Amino acid sequence: MGKFIKLTLRRWVIAGLLILGLGLGWVGGCPSLFLGGTFSGQPEDLNQHLSRPAHALLAQALGGVGAEPLVDYHAHIIGIGTGNSQAEVNPALLHGWRPVKRLNTGIFLSACGVSDFSRLDQEYVERLVRLVRGVGHPVKMHILAFDHAYRPDGTINQRLGTFYVPNEYVVQLAEQYPDVFVPVISVHPDRPDALVELEKWAQRGVRYVKWLPNAQGIDPSSPRCDGFYAVMKKYDMVLLTHAGKEKSLDVCSQAFGNPLLLRRPLDQGVKVILAHCASAGRNADLDHPGVQAGNFDLFLRLMETESYRGLLFADISALTQVNRTPQPILELIRRPELHSRLVNGSDYPLPAINCLIWTRKLARMGLITPQERRCLNEIYNYNPLLFDYVLKRTIRDPVTGKQLPVSVFLQNPGIVENPR
Repeated sequence: MGKFIKLTLRRWVIAGLLILGLGLGWVGGCPSLFLGGTFSGQPEDLNQHLSRPAHALLAQALGGVGAEPLVDYHAHIIGIGTGNSQAEVNPALLHGWRPVKRLNTGIFLSACGVSDFSRLDQEYVERLVRLVRGVGHPVKMHILAFDHAYRPDGTINQRLGTFYVPNEYVVQLAEQYPDVFVPVISVHPDRPDALVELEKWAQRGVRYVKWLPNAQGIDPSSPRCDGFYAVMKKYDMVLLTHAGKEKSLDVCSQAFGNPLLLRRPLDQGVKVILAHCASAGRNADLDHPGVQAGNFDLFLRLMETESYRGLLFADISALTQVNRTPQPILELIRRPELHSRLVNGSDYPLPAINCLIWTRKLARMGLITPQERRCLNEIYNYNPLLFDYVLKRTIRDPVTGKQLPVSVFLQNPGIVENPR
């Protein structure tokens, strides 16, 4: 997790060119790129091979959890339709005419542990189930569907189609692995059958809906969404929506990631989980025309709105990534009044990408100790998902020593539990 390399921009470029030049992109397979998944152990072997200090850190991270399952509200499912998933990705991600995208995809799949391109969908899920079951404690992981991008006229915007994961697929996986997965559907509010699709899944017991407005072309403040919000409110559904700058997918508008746009569903009584605490980028401060503000600051303003208590929550996914540390996670640790409204999300498979989380930097900043860093690197080598959890349970304020409470990593009583 950034533990072996700290690359300057120039070295990043050279490394990328070397990888491309040496043919380390994937065609029919995916090697373990040093920027992607650098793990070499298997999750089932973790307990047998961890050092004594690493075992102690793991036990400490699971302390206080009790019998309740850990809950992960934010994990991605991907596929290209190699099984019966009917999932899709943009062909530009797979072929040589877009070498940078192809390289990024190779790194991504390396982190997922995919080795056989012809079984990509199946290998991805099989690996994820093994990681979850390898945690050593029950985990309920919310897996995300991802709808197409739509234009306001109801037509699919193919230009923004990075990937697609159908609702049927995540529901099927949750039925296949009920001890592990909770389904999160994705319905774009501008698709012609949006309300029918939303109500169909609500009546089948699904209670979570995923949006990524920047990439899907969704304006959460549009009056066109009001009927959608009414159905969500009727079934007590929860909107898990990205906020802040989007850096991984093709984007329609970064302005759609403005946290203040979510006032519209909140004012209509819809429960919202704001992903990543909007911890990246800047946007227009809609309360002060002509002024720009950090998305994280706009998020805090929403959280401080009294009428949104019981409605607005946020997940802490991605807050340990090198481009976000240390300010947002330290601010949250130092704001105990917000803790009851925070939930955990791994944003899997991102924690498995070596270059995104630098444990060396975290140790230099005093968020973890050098010995904890070594132990965390050991855990990553066998189970990157468990690494993500233990890291977040270990990080502390270097001044006060305080940490996020264990309640952040359990089922939040203010958010409906999926009855499936």
